Amino acid sequence: MMSTGVVLLFALGMLYRLRLKQKSIVEAAVPSALTWEEIDQIVRDQLQKWTSDPYLDHFANDEPYRRELMRRSMIRQSLRSCHSGDRLQKEYVKDIIVEIIRPFLKPSNDCWKMLIPFDDPIQLSAKDKFDILLYIYFQRYGLEAMHEIVQRYGWDQLKDQFGSEGEQEQSYAVDEDDISQAYRQERPVVKHEERIRIIAQRIYERYKGLSVIDELRDMRIEGVSGGVNGLIQATPLVPTGSSAGSYYGASRNAVQASKVPHSYDSVWMFYQGKSIRLGFLSFDSERELKRVCQTIYKHGAPGPLTEVDGYRVNDMKDGSRVVVMRPPFSESWAFFVRKFEREQPSLSRLITANGAEDVIRLLQFLMKGARITAVTGAQGSGKTTLLMALVQSIYAFYPLRVQEQAFELHLRQLYPHRNILTLRETESISGQSGLDVQKKTDGVVHILGEVATDPVAAWMIQMAQVASLFTIFTHHAKTFPDLIGALRNSLLKTGMFHNERIAEQQVVQVIHFNIHLNKNANGTRYIERITECVPSEMTKGIQSHKGLLVREDMNQQDVSIPSSNSWMDYRNAAIQYYDDQINSSSYTYKNIIEFQNGRYVWVNEISDVHMQAMLSQMTDYDQESFRGWMASRGEYVVA
Repeated sequence: MMSTGVVLLFALGMLYRLRLKQKSIVEAAVPSALTWEEIDQIVRDQLQKWTSDPYLDHFANDEPYRRELMRRSMIRQSLRSCHSGDRLQKEYVKDIIVEIIRPFLKPSNDCWKMLIPFDDPIQLSAKDKFDILLYIYFQRYGLEAMHEIVQRYGWDQLKDQFGSEGEQEQSYAVDEDDISQAYRQERPVVKHEERIRIIAQRIYERYKGLSVIDELRDMRIEGVSGGVNGLIQATPLVPTGSSAGSYYGASRNAVQASKVPHSYDSVWMFYQGKSIRLGFLSFDSERELKRVCQTIYKHGAPGPLTEVDGYRVNDMKDGSRVVVMRPPFSESWAFFVRKFEREQPSLSRLITANGAEDVIRLLQFLMKGARITAVTGAQGSGKTTLLMALVQSIYAFYPLRVQEQAFELHLRQLYPHRNILTLRETESISGQSGLDVQKKTDGVVHILGEVATDPVAAWMIQMAQVASLFTIFTHHAKTFPDLIGALRNSLLKTGMFHNERIAEQQVVQVIHFNIHLNKNANGTRYIERITECVPSEMTKGIQSHKGLLVREDMNQQDVSIPSSNSWMDYRNAAIQYYDDQINSSSYTYKNIIEFQNGRYVWVNEISDVHMQAMLSQMTDYDQESFRGWMASRGEYVVA
């Protein structure tokens, strides 16, 4: 027993001495300063060792071998998916990098000088300062960090800048001076462990991440894009209309403005409806921008981005939509990430201007009244977010079927207890095929994320006529006649109809209301108008009845006047018929609510036709609520 204890103590002592020896070897091998290339290679080499299959001979039995095999498999999986919007996998990879680089980054050595000179603010680049600020704010505010920085330093305000010829212009932009000013005000003190974390983030960006937009993409902003401005090739810029002498004698601001960036210097942030250029960030090379474009869309293995395809549209793990383009389809490599509200939006939070109560109530009753509704507006005006909020007002007992180009709405996450199924286009399944399949499901309400192609528009008209109770869709039309005209033209282009008037009549029969969104120069979003459409056939009966009464009244006034069958009467009747066929519209429309001078104004009554149709689709409780609301407004009282 004594000998066993002695042997055990001896073995422990030898193990301790071996570890001390290994530690001293590592410390002796650590250089006093490391470059980014050297520390990148250290991380790559170590991860290569940790992701390769272990040798069974190195383990005493199968159990530790299986555990090690599983650990390495988890690391490989995380490395494959960490750049696709999965923040948990990303943090796991960053933790591994921290453990790899910690022995090489000691508080006493000079390694920081070649990486990020934390102790010398003058030597810090704008990217260094931004990374430190974002890290500090992330510790305080989490994913709201970028929002807090923007609000504190007013980075979302218009600022005067100088154009390529020295002229003054206004734009949304954040430059190196803005970063330096914010850094001076914050005066951050970065501790040793925090420095390691910041270095690890930078290594991750260069190795597996999304370069300079990696952390920015995760923040609660509305989107980020790159490769959308700047010179495509490194060609020298000669100021237009200026001689060499006048150029060199120009002001400092004009000369600085002439330093036009390249496409790989292009980083933009979409924030509260505003596109803000982040002039202090750069991918530094076309190769790095290309790497980001080829990496950012890979969630779900959508296939390679080739010259033949030209672009890819996909979603990321967190539900963001990503669009990637490449030459020769686009003039340069470019990407667009659009992020959507993941928390359940509400109409009361989205619509806040004076008079919002009437707007909210009307939208709620349009959904409960099963009105086919088009949500229109420009890119970034809030169509998708409003569509998410409108679903809350649809009766929960209606099954919903959704068709999208890429998963954006994610309605099942917002409404997990509802009957909702979403389909999207793939390489082998078109949107038309997806809509055809929906006919064979039990869907009652159909939602189209965007009516962007002629076949989808034509199918939407058919579906609204026979396949669903009502439909909601988004479109990019600017005016209501533009919406009707675009959908009519889609019916003509697909060959479903050949007569323009008949095609238009088919469209106006299924479009009940149009909610048009807009945003001003400050990025404020609002509902510009809510428009009602009434097909002319619904009013012709009233007009014909009135005309008949007028003719009868005229005949009764003077029965002595004989009826005329002259050529002039025939000519006038033919002209009137021709005019009715050519110039008469197949629909009438009017705005029910408009946004005027910063408030919502009720400008017209809802027609009897739609009032009665809405009531017929509501529950008894909502019928009473609708009647009471209209009566309380004093605009219209339902009998």
